[in-house]
Amino acid sequence: MFEYWSEYTRFFTALLVILNPFAAIPIFLSLTHNYTPEQRNRAAGIAAFTVAIVLSLSAILGDAMLTVLGTSLPSFRVGGGIVLLLMALSMLRAQTDEIRSTSDEKIVAESLENIAVVPVAIPLLAGPGSISTVIIQMHRPGAEYHLLWVIAVIIVLTLVLWGILRLATPIGRRLGSIGLNILNRLFGLILTAIAVEIIANGLRGLFPVLGG
Repeated sequence: MFEYWSEYTRFFTALLVILNPFAAIPIFLSLTHNYTPEQRNRAAGIAAFTVAIVLSLSAILGDAMLTVLGTSLPSFRVGGGIVLLLMALSMLRAQTDEIRSTSDEKIVAESLENIAVVPVAIPLLAGPGSISTVIIQMHRPGAEYHLLWVIAVIIVLTLVLWGILRLATPIGRRLGSIGLNILNRLFGLILTAIAVEIIANGLRGLFPVLGG
Protein backbone atom coordinates (compact mmCIF):
# COMPACT_ATOMS: atom_id res chain seq x y z
CA MET A 1 0.00 0.00 0.00
CA PHE A 2 2.71 2.48 1.01
CA GLU A 3 4.41 2.31 -2.38
CA TYR A 4 1.16 3.64 -3.88
CA TRP A 5 0.59 6.24 -1.16
CA SER A 6 1.69 9.12 -3.41
CA GLU A 7 -0.72 7.94 -6.11
CA TYR A 8 -3.74 8.09 -3.79
CA THR A 9 -2.55 11.37 -2.27
CA ARG A 10 -2.31 12.80 -5.77
CA PHE A 11 -5.81 11.53 -6.56
CA PHE A 12 -7.17 13.15 -3.40
CA THR A 13 -5.52 16.47 -4.26
CA ALA A 14 -6.71 16.38 -7.87
CA LEU A 15 -10.28 15.57 -6.87
CA LEU A 16 -10.30 18.27 -4.18
CA VAL A 17 -9.14 20.86 -6.71
CA ILE A 18 -11.72 19.74 -9.27
CA LEU A 19 -14.60 19.71 -6.78
CA ASN A 20 -13.39 23.09 -5.48
CA PRO A 21 -15.88 23.38 -2.60
CA PHE A 22 -14.79 26.97 -1.94
CA ALA A 23 -16.11 27.99 -5.36
CA ALA A 24 -19.43 26.37 -4.45
CA ILE A 25 -19.81 28.42 -1.25
CA PRO A 26 -21.33 31.57 -2.85
CA ILE A 27 -23.84 29.52 -4.87
CA PHE A 28 -24.67 27.31 -1.88
CA LEU A 29 -25.27 30.35 0.34
CA SER A 30 -27.38 32.14 -2.27
CA LEU A 31 -29.58 29.08 -2.87
CA THR A 32 -30.06 28.50 0.86
CA HIS A 33 -30.46 32.12 1.94
CA ASN A 34 -33.96 31.39 3.34
CA TYR A 35 -32.84 28.26 5.19
CA THR A 36 -32.39 28.06 8.95
CA PRO A 37 -28.92 26.97 10.15
CA GLU A 38 -30.30 23.47 10.77
CA GLN A 39 -31.78 23.26 7.27
CA ARG A 40 -28.53 24.52 5.71
CA ASN A 41 -26.52 21.93 7.63
CA ARG A 42 -28.90 19.20 6.46
CA ALA A 43 -28.55 20.42 2.87
CA ALA A 44 -24.75 20.25 3.24
CA GLY A 45 -25.02 16.65 4.44
CA ILE A 46 -27.31 15.64 1.58
CA ALA A 47 -25.02 17.30 -0.98
CA ALA A 48 -21.91 15.57 0.38
CA PHE A 49 -23.68 12.19 0.53
CA THR A 50 -24.91 12.57 -3.06
CA VAL A 51 -21.40 13.40 -4.27
CA ALA A 52 -20.04 10.30 -2.50
CA ILE A 53 -22.66 8.07 -4.15
CA VAL A 54 -22.18 9.52 -7.65
CA LEU A 55 -18.37 9.30 -7.57
CA SER A 56 -18.38 5.82 -6.00
CA LEU A 57 -20.74 4.56 -8.71
CA SER A 58 -18.45 6.13 -11.31
CA ALA A 59 -15.53 4.14 -9.88
CA ILE A 60 -17.54 0.90 -9.87
CA LEU A 61 -19.24 1.31 -13.26
CA GLY A 62 -16.52 3.22 -15.11
CA ASP A 63 -15.28 0.24 -17.13
CA ALA A 64 -18.81 -0.74 -18.10
CA MET A 65 -19.50 2.84 -19.24
CA LEU A 66 -16.44 2.87 -21.49
CA THR A 67 -17.36 -0.56 -22.92
CA VAL A 68 -20.97 0.41 -23.63
CA LEU A 69 -19.92 3.68 -25.25
CA GLY A 70 -17.20 1.94 -27.25
CA THR A 71 -14.63 4.48 -26.07
CA SER A 72 -10.97 3.69 -25.45
CA LEU A 73 -9.27 4.87 -22.27
CA PRO A 74 -6.79 7.15 -24.14
CA SER A 75 -9.69 8.87 -25.92
CA PHE A 76 -11.51 9.28 -22.64
CA ARG A 77 -8.39 10.75 -21.07
CA VAL A 78 -8.06 13.34 -23.83
CA GLY A 79 -11.75 14.23 -23.61
CA GLY A 80 -11.73 14.36 -19.82
CA GLY A 81 -8.54 16.42 -19.85
CA ILE A 82 -10.11 18.97 -22.19
CA VAL A 83 -13.12 19.27 -19.87
CA LEU A 84 -10.78 19.84 -16.91
CA LEU A 85 -8.78 22.40 -18.90
CA LEU A 86 -11.92 24.38 -19.73
CA MET A 87 -12.90 24.31 -16.06
CA ALA A 88 -9.40 25.45 -15.07
CA LEU A 89 -9.49 28.39 -17.49
CA SER A 90 -12.82 29.52 -16.03
CA MET A 91 -11.36 29.25 -12.52
CA LEU A 92 -8.28 31.28 -13.51
CA ARG A 93 -10.56 34.03 -14.80
CA ALA A 94 -12.74 33.73 -11.65
CA GLN A 95 -15.76 33.27 -13.89
CA THR A 96 -18.86 31.13 -13.44
CA ASP A 97 -18.17 27.71 -14.96
CA GLU A 98 -21.01 26.77 -17.30
CA ILE A 99 -19.64 23.21 -17.48
CA ARG A 100 -20.39 22.74 -13.80
CA SER A 101 -23.79 24.39 -13.68
CA THR A 102 -25.67 26.65 -16.07
CA SER A 103 -27.51 29.79 -15.05
CA ASP A 104 -30.82 28.16 -16.05
CA GLU A 105 -30.18 25.29 -13.62
CA LYS A 106 -29.53 27.75 -10.80
CA ILE A 107 -32.75 29.64 -11.56
CA VAL A 108 -34.80 26.44 -11.64
CA ALA A 109 -33.19 25.28 -8.39
CA GLU A 110 -34.55 28.31 -6.57
CA SER A 111 -38.06 26.90 -6.99
CA LEU A 112 -37.16 23.51 -5.56
CA GLU A 113 -37.64 22.61 -1.93
CA ASN A 114 -34.34 20.78 -1.76
CA ILE A 115 -31.44 22.19 -3.80
CA ALA A 116 -28.82 19.97 -2.17
CA VAL A 117 -28.95 17.35 -4.91
CA VAL A 118 -29.45 19.64 -7.94
CA PRO A 119 -27.56 21.80 -8.67
CA VAL A 120 -25.22 21.75 -5.64
CA ALA A 121 -24.21 18.06 -5.70
CA ILE A 122 -24.98 17.49 -9.40
CA PRO A 123 -23.51 19.02 -11.51
CA LEU A 124 -21.82 21.79 -9.46
CA LEU A 125 -19.63 19.37 -7.48
CA ALA A 126 -20.01 15.90 -8.99
CA GLY A 127 -19.85 17.01 -12.60
CA PRO A 128 -18.09 15.83 -15.77
CA GLY A 129 -14.65 16.79 -14.46
CA SER A 130 -14.79 14.86 -11.19
CA ILE A 131 -16.51 11.84 -12.76
CA SER A 132 -13.88 11.68 -15.53
CA THR A 133 -11.09 11.91 -12.95
CA VAL A 134 -12.48 8.99 -10.95
CA ILE A 135 -12.85 6.77 -14.03
CA ILE A 136 -9.30 7.59 -15.17
CA GLN A 137 -7.96 6.88 -11.67
CA MET A 138 -9.46 3.39 -11.80
CA HIS A 139 -7.08 2.62 -14.68
CA ARG A 140 -3.95 3.86 -12.93
CA PRO A 141 -1.58 1.48 -11.10
CA GLY A 142 -2.78 0.91 -7.57
CA ALA A 143 -2.53 -1.23 -4.48
CA GLU A 144 -4.42 -4.45 -3.86
CA TYR A 145 -8.15 -3.73 -3.56
CA HIS A 146 -7.61 -0.62 -5.68
CA LEU A 147 -11.36 0.01 -5.98
CA LEU A 148 -11.78 0.06 -2.20
CA TRP A 149 -8.91 2.52 -1.79
CA VAL A 150 -10.38 4.80 -4.46
CA ILE A 151 -13.77 4.73 -2.72
CA ALA A 152 -12.04 5.37 0.64
CA VAL A 153 -10.40 8.49 -0.82
CA ILE A 154 -13.79 9.61 -2.16
CA ILE A 155 -15.40 9.16 1.27
CA VAL A 156 -12.63 11.11 3.04
CA LEU A 157 -12.92 13.86 0.46
CA THR A 158 -16.68 14.13 0.82
CA LEU A 159 -16.27 14.40 4.60
CA VAL A 160 -13.99 17.39 3.96
CA LEU A 161 -16.57 18.74 1.54
CA TRP A 162 -19.32 18.30 4.14
CA GLY A 163 -17.29 20.18 6.72
CA ILE A 164 -16.61 23.09 4.35
CA LEU A 165 -20.27 23.40 3.35
CA ARG A 166 -21.36 23.32 6.99
CA LEU A 167 -18.96 26.21 7.62
CA ALA A 168 -19.97 28.02 4.42
CA THR A 169 -21.36 31.06 6.25
CA PRO A 170 -18.28 31.85 8.41
CA ILE A 171 -15.87 30.93 5.59
CA GLY A 172 -17.69 33.18 3.13
CA ARG A 173 -17.79 36.01 5.68
CA ARG A 174 -14.08 35.78 6.52
CA LEU A 175 -12.69 35.30 3.01
CA GLY A 176 -15.07 37.60 1.19
CA SER A 177 -15.35 37.68 -2.59
CA ILE A 178 -11.68 38.64 -3.04
CA GLY A 179 -10.40 35.77 -0.90
CA LEU A 180 -12.66 33.25 -2.64
CA ASN A 181 -11.48 34.50 -6.05
CA ILE A 182 -7.85 34.11 -5.00
CA LEU A 183 -8.49 30.52 -3.91
CA ASN A 184 -10.39 29.89 -7.13
CA ARG A 185 -7.46 31.10 -9.25
CA LEU A 186 -4.96 29.07 -7.22
CA PHE A 187 -7.04 25.92 -7.67
CA GLY A 188 -7.39 26.78 -11.36
CA LEU A 189 -3.62 26.91 -11.80
CA ILE A 190 -3.19 23.51 -10.16
CA LEU A 191 -6.03 22.07 -12.23
CA THR A 192 -4.44 23.38 -15.44
CA ALA A 193 -1.29 21.35 -14.75
CA ILE A 194 -3.36 18.24 -13.95
CA ALA A 195 -5.43 18.65 -17.14
CA VAL A 196 -2.33 19.02 -19.34
CA GLU A 197 -0.81 15.86 -17.86
CA ILE A 198 -4.01 13.86 -18.44
CA ILE A 199 -4.26 15.09 -22.05
CA ALA A 200 -0.58 14.28 -22.67
CA ASN A 201 -1.00 10.73 -21.32
CA GLY A 202 -4.09 10.26 -23.49
CA LEU A 203 -2.30 11.50 -26.61
CA ARG A 204 0.61 9.14 -25.96
CA GLY A 205 -1.90 6.29 -25.75
CA LEU A 206 -3.59 7.29 -29.01
CA PHE A 207 -0.31 8.03 -30.79
CA PRO A 208 2.45 5.80 -29.35
CA VAL A 209 5.04 7.56 -31.52
CA LEU A 210 4.72 10.57 -29.21
CA GLY A 211 6.13 8.48 -26.39
CA GLY A 212 9.40 8.10 -28.23
